[in-house]
Amino acid sequence: MKDDNFLKENNARHLWHPMGHPGAAQETPPRIISGAEGVRITDIDGHSAIDAVGGLWCVNLGYSNDRVKQAISDQLSVLPYYSAFAGTSNPTAIEASERVRAFFAEDGMARVFFTSGGSDSVDVALRLARQYHRLRGEPTRTKFLSLKKGYHGTHFGGASVNGNPRFRHGYEPLLPGCFHLPAPYTYRNPFDETDPAALAQRIAAAMEDEIAFQGADTIAALIVEPILGAGGVIVPHETFFPLMRDICDRHGILMISDEVITGFGRTGDWSGARHWGVQPDMMTTAKGISSGYFPVGATLVNEKVAEVFEGADADGAIYTGYTYSAHPVGAAAVVATLDETVRLDLKTNAAARGAQLYEGCLKLAEKYDIVGDVRGGHGLMTGVELVSDRDAKTPMDAATMKRIHDAAWEAGAMVRLGMHNILMSPPLTITEDEVNTVLGALDAGFSVA
Repeated sequence: MKDDNFLKENNARHLWHPMGHPGAAQETPPRIISGAEGVRITDIDGHSAIDAVGGLWCVNLGYSNDRVKQAISDQLSVLPYYSAFAGTSNPTAIEASERVRAFFAEDGMARVFFTSGGSDSVDVALRLARQYHRLRGEPTRTKFLSLKKGYHGTHFGGASVNGNPRFRHGYEPLLPGCFHLPAPYTYRNPFDETDPAALAQRIAAAMEDEIAFQGADTIAALIVEPILGAGGVIVPHETFFPLMRDICDRHGILMISDEVITGFGRTGDWSGARHWGVQPDMMTTAKGISSGYFPVGATLVNEKVAEVFEGADADGAIYTGYTYSAHPVGAAAVVATLDETVRLDLKTNAAARGAQLYEGCLKLAEKYDIVGDVRGGHGLMTGVELVSDRDAKTPMDAATMKRIHDAAWEAGAMVRLGMHNILMSPPLTITEDEVNTVLGALDAGFSVA
């Protein structure tokens, strides 16, 4: 590897980074993370901090799981790659598919389609939803419903159902036929409704109204995160998901649970949908499926959907997929990650440490007027919304957010900025003492506002 001077000199000169302005990256080069161990990351200058972002909601096992690393190494020495397109398979992919199916059997999932990541998984789900209705003789069902503030990746399909304008405006026009419902966001919503149960009912009514306006026979699916992640860790009322499921069932609309963030223990249960007691028709996964050690994702479908495809004529062929679908090395990472996820009982630790992080943030809200809202309490997903005026709910300015972020880093924690939100999703292996370190770093960050 090149020396540190070379790396600093070339930082952001040739590499464009996702989710940021390339000119800004050149003016203020990003931190160079050069090492990681456990739940800590280290930059090129030797500064160490707890990764309260978990890579990007994904490094559930932390950075030092030797069993997953060994599984990847072993597979590389046997079969580093082969295509899984029609006609060929590989042993590890076969094993991984059964393991993933069994992991989500309680959610009603029956079949697995491997992808290269979360955006891929969403795109596959949208395609399969349309094809499902076509195979059933309802080709007019092409539209999609989703939530404002929801995040579903960056492919054209995912960007089209995304509910955040940042991921849309620069790339429009997007996929036609995508319509957005209000989010279950009690702090800010168009109804000025602060009661989460009443807000769930309002959104259900809005969904019924949209279906009536569009025509139920034109809508293919609703795609929704069990807890909205990148939108600010927005936790719906316990009645929200069941309400959405009931409306979908009554109108023949498929329900897609986007579990890219919420799957594999992040919410304190093995899936987000299970947390709300709902079985979707499809699930999209990635991130925790390999703990970020290899780029892999999966789209899962239930028996109802599987039967339509498997019992169809030639039109049931699935003409979507990726060069790296069911990659043998990725499959090895999946098998080992699932073993470790269960062995370490990550969901239990996520529930306990998530409660600690959430309650600690509530205490910080008592100390600092800049904290407008704290969201979480369901596993290791916590969002802190910052404001310059608590009474007016004025969003905090970008410069102050950056100053808070930098101070938290210097105090020992990497957190993520999401507009005027601080988002935290640390590895599910984090300890009680390490959560306290994150809370201390937040305290130091808020003190500079």
